[in-house]
Amino acid sequence: MEDVREEEITRAGAGVGTSEHHVLNVDERSQKPIKPLSFLLCFNNLTYSVKVRPKFTFSSLIARRTAEPEKRTILNSISGEARDGEILAILGASGSGKTTLLDALANRIEKESLKGTVSLNGEVLESRLWKAIVAYVMQDDLLFPMLTVEETLGFAAEFRLPRTLEESKKKARVQDLIDQLGLRSAAKTIIGDEGRRGVSGGERRRVSIGIDIIHGPILLFLDEPTSGLDSTSAFTVVNVLKNIARGGSVVVMSVHQPSYRIIGLLDKLIFLSKGQVVYRGSPINLPLFCSKFGRPIPDNANPVEFMLDLISELEDSTNGISTLVDLNNTGKSSERADAEKSDVVSSLTEALNLGISKGKLVSDNINTSNVKKTFANPFWTEMLVLYKRSMTNSRRTPEIFAARLITILTTGFLLATIYWQLDDSPKGIRERLGFFAFAISSTYFSSCQYLPVFLQERFIFMRETAYNAYRRSSYVLSHAFAVLLPLFILSLAFSMTTFWAVGLTGGISGFLFYFLIIYASFWAGNSFAVFVSGLVPHILLGYTVVIAVSAYFLLLSGFFINRNRIPPYWIWFHYVSLIKYPYEALMRSEFDDPTKCFRRGSEMFDDTPFRNISGDTKERMLGSLSASSGTNYNVTSSTCLTTGLDVLKEQGITDLNKWMYLLIIVAWGFFYRFLFYLSLLLGSKNKRK
Repeated sequence: MEDVREEEITRAGAGVGTSEHHVLNVDERSQKPIKPLSFLLCFNNLTYSVKVRPKFTFSSLIARRTAEPEKRTILNSISGEARDGEILAILGASGSGKTTLLDALANRIEKESLKGTVSLNGEVLESRLWKAIVAYVMQDDLLFPMLTVEETLGFAAEFRLPRTLEESKKKARVQDLIDQLGLRSAAKTIIGDEGRRGVSGGERRRVSIGIDIIHGPILLFLDEPTSGLDSTSAFTVVNVLKNIARGGSVVVMSVHQPSYRIIGLLDKLIFLSKGQVVYRGSPINLPLFCSKFGRPIPDNANPVEFMLDLISELEDSTNGISTLVDLNNTGKSSERADAEKSDVVSSLTEALNLGISKGKLVSDNINTSNVKKTFANPFWTEMLVLYKRSMTNSRRTPEIFAARLITILTTGFLLATIYWQLDDSPKGIRERLGFFAFAISSTYFSSCQYLPVFLQERFIFMRETAYNAYRRSSYVLSHAFAVLLPLFILSLAFSMTTFWAVGLTGGISGFLFYFLIIYASFWAGNSFAVFVSGLVPHILLGYTVVIAVSAYFLLLSGFFINRNRIPPYWIWFHYVSLIKYPYEALMRSEFDDPTKCFRRGSEMFDDTPFRNISGDTKERMLGSLSASSGTNYNVTSSTCLTTGLDVLKEQGITDLNKWMYLLIIVAWGFFYRFLFYLSLLLGSKNKRK
């Protein structure tokens, strides 16, 4: 390249279909005054390997004990740099290591697993500062479909901008960003999904970028932002990224086969093949590089597509890509040395202060004192914003809640008509037990409806918490508060449909307790379903787990088999059964009256062959039984033989009062919410190992 004095390049103008030829003189370019760089991202000798799991065979079981696990190198000693005002594009075939390199630069790989260094302005950053100045846009558009573009960016501003910043400034930032992203015409349109028409694919991608740059990050990483878009939408997205880079950000993205127009917006390229760099430099110099390799790019060919085809061809050849890697490494050390002499880079503190003064890292104070703050807002602010967003989503999908309400009302109507006005007889006792067991178990089985909520939000949650948009505890509590009102309505509807129709005892006070037990059961069941959703990756698996465990809860609740007859090795499951406590609480409420009789002397014969004999004969038989018993206890047809307390003793329900049962049910709900929090804390990691 040193012998070349002139380079003729052809670039397509932004949005212009005609080509423009421009001649650059190397001597003139070298004589330009040195422009100080605000931010310079350097990465040196990045190497990352993963263990390969061997196929399961009997021989592998023996070999696994002695042999070291095989490792596969994903990144192999990769070095380079990216500057503010420029776009660095990472290219390569699928499996070449593009996303892994992007994750390495964005601090999304555990330090113990990644070798090499990543620095900004010569400083290796600590994790808290890194999260404050970095934004990472995933390949998939992870957005709430029922929010409008303006609402989506507005909630992002509430999360990422500090509470002390005036509300008017937050709104102004959102409006400026809408204009910057070219979304003004779609600002009031919902995002949409497969079932609801919303914004276009290109607009959705720009919204995804917007929510991550709302706070003005210094470093912006994007995983294939043009994937799945038509050429015009893809160019619009990259043009937006170019403007973001010119605003003082370092933009690094992976991309797959960019068009001519997109190539004209890129400043630096890194081509990867099997974890190695085969070309690193400007797109202007790519034709010269290919000519040196002996494979000049044809006049009408897309240089990037030609390079990707060349890499694919070499990968299948005998010698592989080694010659291309060697050619790329030739002269790179001297180029880096020249670059270090010519680059003037500010200290990181000075650069951050300068960036903040220009609108980066949006804050209320123009200094770096708040940059390292772990979260932009206090706990209660995060919780309120999350609650507001959740309720907004719920209001936009009333059909979901309506379906749940109809299901509950239908279940209540069936139970009310089947168990209509139960009497105080031995049959009435058995029918009450069946009603309580089915009514309580239905609340837990219906909790499956809440499984998709977090499973659909999982990746949104992971994206937002990756760079400390909010605390996990804020999400858990806001999620809990958001379900209280819907569960209240469902519990009230079910209680009013069944309590008086079945003929349960207690009047108004009995109804209130019955309602509270149903409400607490919905709460505990919902908490359990939410906990399961934090553990399993798929909805179908979640349904299987919740339904199966709820069935086990019912089996060992004490309805099918008395507690005293449960085998000792299963008695522990009886005490962790979520159905046991509401079931026994309703039994307590219904049968706790010692004056209420459920079996009289004449009813002793109801389940025997003597049930059809006359009343006089029954009376004489009772007299004979009393006389032959050898006691002074005289049993007549009207003598009460079984009271409510006797029913409780027979069922083994004698330990707790009904209010203690209520507290235990509510506590189970909080316990599973806490387990859900732990699953988020330990299971939703945003870094590769």
